[in-house]
Amino acid sequence: MPKRRTQNVGASIAAIDLFCGAGGLTRGLLDAGINVVAGYDIDARCKFPYEYNNQPACFINESVTNLRGVGLASHYKGSQVKVLVGCAPCVTFSKYTQGQDHQDNPKWSLLRDFARLVRELKPDIVSMENVPDLQRHSVFDDFIQTLTDERFHVPTIHKEQIVYCPDYGIPQHRTRLVILASRFGPLRMCRRTHPPSRYRTVHDAIRKLPKLAAGECSENDLLHRSSALSPLNFRRIRYSKPGGSWRDWPASLRADCHRSKTGKSYPGVYGRMQWHEPAPTITTQFFGFGNGRFGHPSQDRGLSLREGALLQSFPETYAFVPQSGEYQMKAIGRMIGNAVPVRLAQVIGRSIQSHVRNYV
Repeated sequence: MPKRRTQNVGASIAAIDLFCGAGGLTRGLLDAGINVVAGYDIDARCKFPYEYNNQPACFINESVTNLRGVGLASHYKGSQVKVLVGCAPCVTFSKYTQGQDHQDNPKWSLLRDFARLVRELKPDIVSMENVPDLQRHSVFDDFIQTLTDERFHVPTIHKEQIVYCPDYGIPQHRTRLVILASRFGPLRMCRRTHPPSRYRTVHDAIRKLPKLAAGECSENDLLHRSSALSPLNFRRIRYSKPGGSWRDWPASLRADCHRSKTGKSYPGVYGRMQWHEPAPTITTQFFGFGNGRFGHPSQDRGLSLREGALLQSFPETYAFVPQSGEYQMKAIGRMIGNAVPVRLAQVIGRSIQSHVRNYV
């Protein structure tokens, strides 16, 4: 499989990617001409996709908690501008945690470790991406205060920190918190590239893929595989409508929890996506028909792994395991769902490039 090459533009900029996962953020930065030298993550399974698709960036299997600024500094040797980027695991801060403030969760401290490394490493530019609900937590205020104390120019108006992904050509209704901070001067995201009339849709992203039945795998692309459906869920998906939910089913097919008063308030599961709309936010369980509105718009199955990757704007040849490797739905789904959309990362990289040209 051909490997995508890093562009040579902006070779004096070097970036380190914390919580790099399978490389969505790194891939987008490379496409924008940012020289990403290393990615750190605790999940060793991410080593193959990270390095295979993002040469010459190297993957280092280490927890950010164990990192020290003096150790990271060597990655920047010979570079004019030092960039530190990352997306700390966000499930702790997500709306899906029902607003609970789990400060005893070990993942809560990871954003504090990110802030600590900013203090120790003294990078020139910092980019942090996460879920918008992070703004409601004190750990976010502490992170912003660290950037301010370190004399970064930081956006302080909350709405200016929020990015709606379809505005930048990403085919899913995903809203993200993006912090861009620089010691050189104000650093802002590039202008929106797509008005609502030109939003990329599910049809734009996955229409060319061959048809699959539930539980099947394409012979030409082993990532284009879908989960099997139980006989009950197969009957359910045949009654499901694009943009709908379990409310479209006959009463005999509804789960007991949906018949209760509390269940009726959760309509956003067991539905199909719509061809001519952006997809719902791709989560780590997007391949499961019952985990959201992740039914294929016209085929009686859930999303394939490749379809989820394309909706996350990964390149169509991005490999997550060796061709002869084991394709575990949960493991690969987690890599794809946890990733920063590649297109969003590319826009962040272009914003950094433009900023550096203006100030350095």
